[in-house]
Amino acid sequence: MTLQRRSLGRGRLVAAVSAILVLAGSVLPWFRAGGSDGIPPLVGNAFEGPGILVFLAALAALALVALPYSAGDRPVALDRWWAYAAVAATAVVALLVRVLAIATGAGGLGTMLPDRAPGLWLTAAGVVGLVFAAAEMYGRRRD
Repeated sequence: MTLQRRSLGRGRLVAAVSAILVLAGSVLPWFRAGGSDGIPPLVGNAFEGPGILVFLAALAALALVALPYSAGDRPVALDRWWAYAAVAATAVVALLVRVLAIATGAGGLGTMLPDRAPGLWLTAAGVVGLVFAAAEMYGRRRD
């Protein structure tokens, strides 16, 4: 009996780190409007509107990374570049729709500056990482 571990590979590693960035950015503020002259600020995060899809895409990416390890020695049909690409595409579209909604809503683009919306920027970096991970896996042989 031999025990063979699958290598994680750069694409899966980038996908896992990027998904963790997205999860962390989801709980931080995505916009902050107001908050001066004793008025409480209006703050929102990923759990409003289509932003929840970005959060769910990050969970799906982590599940995809863990899937081959939980299946044992059998190859898993879902462990392909196109599955990661579908997750990344969902995250990109949902993030763009949410950013557009924030920009046309509460206070415009000024509410999404990095000092007012660290979660949005962290999430955006994670989504770019998910896209890079899918591109990294494209054309590589299965490992």
